[in-house]
Amino acid sequence: MSYPVIRELPPEQRPRERMIKEGPGSLSDIDLLAIMLRTGTAKASAMELAAEIIGRFKDLRALAQATVEELSAIKGIGPVKAVQVKAALELGRRLAALPTEERTVIRCPEDVAALLMEDLRDLDREHFLALLLNTKNRVLSKETISIGTLNSSMVHPRELFKIAIRRSAAAIILAHNHPSGDPTPSREDIMLTKRLIEVGQIIGIDVLDHIIIGDNRFTSLKSKGLI
Repeated sequence: MSYPVIRELPPEQRPRERMIKEGPGSLSDIDLLAIMLRTGTAKASAMELAAEIIGRFKDLRALAQATVEELSAIKGIGPVKAVQVKAALELGRRLAALPTEERTVIRCPEDVAALLMEDLRDLDREHFLALLLNTKNRVLSKETISIGTLNSSMVHPRELFKIAIRRSAAAIILAHNHPSGDPTPSREDIMLTKRLIEVGQIIGIDVLDHIIIGDNRFTSLKSKGLI
């Protein structure tokens, strides 16, 4: 099977550009390996060399076990390219060997308040945060979406969901502080939350709740029946 020279492909079809736009999960093993190789030879493109390597070792497990000498024996793969491939595979092996991080599980509004209260209660500006959750309601990350004024925080759905999509979040819990110390939701808080819920439904990312943090107090819009 013949593979094209990467520079001759339309920009939107090149592995590097696709990885930037669509993420690494959209690329095949051959695409990823071609990015590692960077260049081909006078007789074979980087894609063709990548395909040759995959074909020679059959699967990624066998490739990871290959030595630099075995890789260098492939025509067009010298010691430099062989070392590049081995270094990338070694990084992947080390990542896989790391212990699984124990992530916080969110079961109720109190869990959110416990996680965020000390960070938010004494701030003099409204900080709008999102807890990004996986399918088991474990926290993937805590993201600051915007920092507002004394009594308002501007949040655009695009900024919120761009981050959630990039982190492959299954659900979101919104949170922000009231510098006044009173966690009573405003009309704007409720309207914004409903808008973000609607956008999430379209995208396929559930907005589970909105927690407002005051001075050692908090309000859950969901628990209050406001959303």
